[in-house]
Amino acid sequence: MPVAGIGSRFIAILIDYLIWMAGMIVLSVIAAVVLPSIHAFDKVSENWAAAIFIFLFFILYWGYFTLFEAFWDGRTPGKRVARIRVIQRSGRAIGIFESMTRNFIRIFDQFPFIYGVGVICIFATKQHQRLGDLAAGTLVVREQESDAPAWGDAGSRTFTAPMFSESAAQIAPRAEPHHHVNLPTTEIGKLATSDLEVLEGFFARRLDMSLETRSALAERIAKALCAKSGLTIPDGVSVETFLEATARQLREVVRFKR
Repeated sequence: MPVAGIGSRFIAILIDYLIWMAGMIVLSVIAAVVLPSIHAFDKVSENWAAAIFIFLFFILYWGYFTLFEAFWDGRTPGKRVARIRVIQRSGRAIGIFESMTRNFIRIFDQFPFIYGVGVICIFATKQHQRLGDLAAGTLVVREQESDAPAWGDAGSRTFTAPMFSESAAQIAPRAEPHHHVNLPTTEIGKLATSDLEVLEGFFARRLDMSLETRSALAERIAKALCAKSGLTIPDGVSVETFLEATARQLREVVRFKR
């Protein structure tokens, strides 16, 4: 995925801060109403209520970004609107630890004025990382738009639809190309579970990549697997078909070992 620039990140943070400020205002109004009411009855209860509200303010300030990014696939409401998300540098989704780290450092990124240090770091680093991203090993990337039919899934059917569905039902489904490719079992056995994870990660993300990036990454993965196992790409077989066949047979090997 392409790295997000300063413009999309500014849009995301602006929306998030508007939501965050609205939450702060609502919580402040509730505190302004509740605390005086409690004070009229019990001074000790008022102190406990004040402590609870301080804790809620902290949770809203720090937890808004942390919890959204950790449990909403690296996105906050602002990032969702701007179509960006946070991922690990390896390409995997971030967890609670990475989210806590990058948002704990957020307070330093905000110095000496609104994200002064963070903006400088974004411009100074090759992958547009602020201090929180550098500490947590994360990246903010743009989401790729997937092509979808203009009419959606609920489009109207034409009078040819019944005829097409009847003829289609009579056609047996074709096996995918990689099912016709059989690679040497000995070489496949030299690969490990980690290699299968790399392949599965590529398959899960390839539709989001540009054709150039997808082709280049497939070539790199195939070259690494061939160097490790001694496999060779059969004549007339594309690189991605070779990777799919390798993954299919490697799944069987891993399942057998378990």
